[in-house]
This record gives sequence, C-alpha cells and structure tokens, in this order.
Amino acid sequence: MEGRKKICLVAGWGRYPIYIAHALKKQGFEVHAFGIVEHADHKALGEICDVYQKIGMCRLGKVVRHMRAQNISDVLMVGKYFKWKLFRPWSFVRHVPDWTMVRLLGAHFLRNRKDCQDDTIMRAISNFLNGLGFRLGVPTDFVPELLVPGGILTKRAPNEAQWRDIRYGFRVAKELGRFDVGQSVLVANGVVIAVEAVEGTDLCIERAGMLCQKGGLILVKTAKPEQDMRFDVPTIGLRTLELFAKAGGRVVAIEADKTILIDENETIDFANQHGIVICAVRDGEAISPVDVPSA
Repeated sequence: MEGRKKICLVAGWGRYPIYIAHALKKQGFEVHAFGIVEHADHKALGEICDVYQKIGMCRLGKVVRHMRAQNISDVLMVGKYFKWKLFRPWSFVRHVPDWTMVRLLGAHFLRNRKDCQDDTIMRAISNFLNGLGFRLGVPTDFVPELLVPGGILTKRAPNEAQWRDIRYGFRVAKELGRFDVGQSVLVANGVVIAVEAVEGTDLCIERAGMLCQKGGLILVKTAKPEQDMRFDVPTIGLRTLELFAKAGGRVVAIEADKTILIDENETIDFANQHGIVICAVRDGEAISPVDVPSA
C-alpha cells in the first residue's frame, strides 16, 4: 500500500458508496473508509477498502483522528444519511455525538442559532474540516458516468398528460429543495400525492402507494436549486424502481446532469419489463424537443 495516495470515505446508505469505493480502488487510491452504523453495507465495503471501520452517525472525531494519524488530506462523504434515525428512542446509544461533534454543533447551531437543515449541517462539517486542513471532495468527480444526461432512458416516453404532471412536479420539487425539505414529489392527475421530507424517497413512495391505490403515480426527483455536489446528490436505482412498481408507479422523471443512476442496466431493464418510463429532463418546464420524443 506504500506509495499510493490515501483518501478517506465516509459511507452512508445505499449502493452509491460501493460504486465510489470500487472507482477509487481502480484509480489507484488507498481507501480508508468509515461506514455509518444502520446505514452502510459493512460487508461489501469491508471487502473493497484497504481500511474499514464502523462509526456512529455523529462520531466525526474518530474520522479526524484517523486522517491525522494516516496523513490523509482528502475525504468524501457518500450515500444517504437518515436523520430520522436520530429521533428514535435510544438512538443516542449508537449515534451519540463525540466531543468533536459536540464542539462543532455547539459553535454552529447553539451559539450562532443556525437551523438544523441538511445543507446547513453538511456545510458546517465541511467548514470545520477545512479549518483543520482537510478537503471535502465531490464524489461524482470520480464516477461522472453515473450522472444521467437528458433524454428518455426507457422504451416508452411519457404521454402529454404525464408531461403536465412532470412539469408541475418539478416546480413543486424545486420549491421543496429551496427550503431543504426533500428532493422527491409524487403526483397523479395534477395532484401532489406525497412529498419527501426527513423519511427519504423510499418511504415517501410507499406512502404515496397507500394514498393513491389506483396507481398511475409520477415520481419527480430533482436537485436543490443550489445543489452542492459534495453531498446528498439525488440518486435512484433498482430498489427505487422496485418500490415504485409496487406502489403503482408509471413514470420516473429525474433532473438531467444532476442525478445519479445506480445499476443502470438492471434498473432500465426492470422499468421496461414493468411498463415504467424513466426520463431525464432539464428545468422541468423548459424541456428541449431533443429530450422529449413526440407522445
């Protein structure tokens, strides 16, 4: 391992951290990873990475101490972090903040009376790391092929009624993102059925399926208006499509160039087999004719 550039990976939920770990290894990095308990795939990441440890969601000090000891300057934060887990009884047992996180949270959210939105917390962590001489990088720089360009990805395209719901859903999703609430909206026949908040996309889809049992759901997932590509980039994959199909979903519309598609071939094959449309569009309302085949 001597002579290779070291990099630190803090892994949350989903397969995205696994893709990043593979890419880093392929590009010659020595990967030191920390997997968040109740989130990361410890088995898969442990087999890929050179060094792997489990940590609680608020144990930043352990990461900092390891990076200093190993002379590591660069760190990536990859995958979803479910903040709602902190609201469960006894969550402090696994996710109690260490002294480093207590100092950070105290300085940024108590003394300065800042909000606790995801972007605020992540930027506070980024500024804190920068102050210690570390660099928080952009994960998609290592796997740019995962970002979806504009176009229809499946055999079928949305019909005109579905395009109306997509345009409406984009406007709503962008406003949600503006307030840092969530990234996903589910629409049917011009009505918002469910919006994503702290629970995440998967539970939002399940709730929409219960509320709209006739099916025909349109899932719109967008980046935030000022999306920071270092963290919480919109992501879909096979699991999303499986839950969406079960809920009676018909169309998935994602934002082009700002959404990650995991397991692309399997996901698109599944969509085609279940009559689900996947399209990547720009700006919601200003959809280019090149991206939209005639219905």
